[in-house]
Amino acid sequence: MNSQRPYHSLRKALLPLVVLAGLTALATLALLNPPSADRMQPTPGPRLTVETVSVQPVRYQVAVQSFGTVQPRTQSSLLSQVSGEIIWVNPQFRDGGVFRAGDALLRVDARDYEADVQIARATLLEARQALAEEQAQSQQALADWERLGDGGEASELVLRKPQLLAARSTVASAEAALDKAELNLERSTVSAPYDGRILSTEVDLGEVIASNSALAEIYATDYVEIRLPLANADLEYVDLPEPAPPEVHAPVSRVPAQIHSSLSGGSDWEGFLVRTEGAIDSSTQQLHVVAQVDDPFQLLAQDRTGTRGRKPLKIGEYVTARIAGRSLPGAIVISISTIYQGSYVYVVSEGLLQRRDVEISWQNASDAVVAEGLAAGDQLVVTPLGQVTSGTPVAIAGQATQVAERPRDNSIARRADAPSGMLPPRGSAGGSP
Repeated sequence: MNSQRPYHSLRKALLPLVVLAGLTALATLALLNPPSADRMQPTPGPRLTVETVSVQPVRYQVAVQSFGTVQPRTQSSLLSQVSGEIIWVNPQFRDGGVFRAGDALLRVDARDYEADVQIARATLLEARQALAEEQAQSQQALADWERLGDGGEASELVLRKPQLLAARSTVASAEAALDKAELNLERSTVSAPYDGRILSTEVDLGEVIASNSALAEIYATDYVEIRLPLANADLEYVDLPEPAPPEVHAPVSRVPAQIHSSLSGGSDWEGFLVRTEGAIDSSTQQLHVVAQVDDPFQLLAQDRTGTRGRKPLKIGEYVTARIAGRSLPGAIVISISTIYQGSYVYVVSEGLLQRRDVEISWQNASDAVVAEGLAAGDQLVVTPLGQVTSGTPVAIAGQATQVAERPRDNSIARRADAPSGMLPPRGSAGGSP
């Protein structure tokens, strides 16, 4: 028992030394064989690819969009000027019927008016006979005065001048009565005042009408007018047709306006602005201009060729208008789809996406004229983007991808590959292995 105690004491003393030696060996082995670090490969390219267009100033023709309804330039209520029974109507005296100026539209029984004319003529003949008799009596009175008188001047009553004036007045009254009777006879036939169409009729054959009775609603067909509102932002870009003073005989400018009708597959009509209204519309707070379209019902074209071309415009039809505005030289024009929230766009600069605030001076449904924020040569992003951050690396579609690689620190690999005793100091930049 006593002989084993020194052995145990020696083992206890050597055990720490063995453990320490083992740890020292492991540490030496770790120093001689450090772990190799995997180097991160550079990103092959940006994660986002976009399409761009180069911004360039161009001459841009402004086209202002508007809308309105077709209205006749002249619309009238046709009234009777005599009374009586309608004995004849024109076959075109129907809703939508077409007539020329002077065409008879309907006739009223004229026998009473023909009798009035005969009576007026007889009265006129009697008045002229009485006048002739009075003239003869006046001349006889003058001859008697000169033969029997004492050389003095005869009075007007002696010469029957008042009676002569009364006879002349009777003749004038009879002539006026005859003119009126003939006019009423003429008015028994209702004629068209201008080339036009029937909008609606109020009477028909066999009806007895009174004077001033409504017969029909008619309108002129030589041209129509369309009242077009203009947005306040568009007024600066349209040459409005303002009238000149009456003493200045200057021609009114005719601004072209293309009218589009969507009826029957759609058709376009060439029109022009003829005038600007003198006041702002109180309900919309907008200024209105009036466009004119000639021969909107293709009546003149049909007369020339015998066939119709486009579908005629209809009164009350809704149409759209494209008004020719001013030409802007050196304008920067971009697609409206490239503008976000109406205030900014994205451009690509040095491979990075950048947000650029812009100021829009004029825009329509497809284009926008940029006043500030873009310059010639800017690469404008036309690809629709979602939630992106300014500064995001991007690549332009169709161009070679360029990757800016970071400087590599190969010191770890160098130390891993270097033989024992040839390790570079920590922190130094070694060369490529």
